[in-house]
Amino acid sequence: MTPLPQLMVAPTGVRRGKADHPALPVTIAEIVETAVVCHAEGAAAIHAHVRDADGLHSLDPGLYSELLAQLADSVPAMLVQVTTESGERFSPADQFATVMALGHGHISVGLREMVPDANAEAHARDFYGFCAEAEIHVQHILYEAGEIARLADLHRRGIVPRIDEVMFPLGRYSVDQTSTPEDLPPFLDAMETSPEVGQVPWMVCAFGARETDCMAQAFGAGGKARVGFENNLYMADGSLARDNAARVAEVAALLENVE
Repeated sequence: MTPLPQLMVAPTGVRRGKADHPALPVTIAEIVETAVVCHAEGAAAIHAHVRDADGLHSLDPGLYSELLAQLADSVPAMLVQVTTESGERFSPADQFATVMALGHGHISVGLREMVPDANAEAHARDFYGFCAEAEIHVQHILYEAGEIARLADLHRRGIVPRIDEVMFPLGRYSVDQTSTPEDLPPFLDAMETSPEVGQVPWMVCAFGARETDCMAQAFGAGGKARVGFENNLYMADGSLARDNAARVAEVAALLENVE
């Protein structure tokens, strides 16, 4: 199973569109074009979303298959991670159906979306069991440090048979969704008390103009980075980024100083 690389781009997301930034890719052709230039700047993976004909977030396996095929043709060296994000439109059953239909090797899954409460555990056991048997690399998105202990508990009870990797969105519920490097230590502290999670690779994403500072903090602590217009449109100096490739280039330059 191929691990995720040090730097991933998330160019689209669920909610933003051309009104937020004209260079934000929405169509499959635009996403592929963005992937090519971001890969050239140092992003070895892409966190992929697709939109329907109305520009709305979609989990349509057909659209994903089309995107995967075009990415494989245009930038074959780039790893593709498919999101299962609900976007307040899709249920855990919808998410599971997409993953089963695609059988793609890398996905991201919000723990609180797939297992919102104890009543969802039986369905979650089937989902995560399917992913383990199919050798699908699951990146577990944990929005709060307290979810680390919850994931560890689900693993101990066999509901999540394997923990491949975790993702920490920094500052997700802060004012104006602005992240700071100080948002990371609570996650790292929680990992130390949950060995089931503490020994797996981890990645961060960040919201707002301090995204670059947050990525520097993550690299220094041994983590990975996901950057791009899904979460942030600004450069470290506060200026509006030209495009996703500019965000990738700025963060990729940080890796030169990471041992």
